Amino acid sequence: MAAVETTRPAPFGAITTYRAINGLSGAFGALWAWNDARVTRNALNRLSDRELDDIGLCRGDVDTIGR
Repeated sequence: MAAVETTRPAPFGAITTYRAINGLSGAFGALWAWNDARVTRNALNRLSDRELDDIGLCRGDVDTIGR
């Protein structure tokens, strides 16, 4: 019985295209995470000290929550 090779090399540029798309998706993911943290910090900064105390935070915790 003869052995048949069933694997083929990737087409020209396929790996480079995959890496470029993967890099762009990582960059967009980081951008979205930064924007979510920014929106969260802004929302928490709008709360009064009393409201922050109700949820168990102080004014100094707002910057660390957004990171």
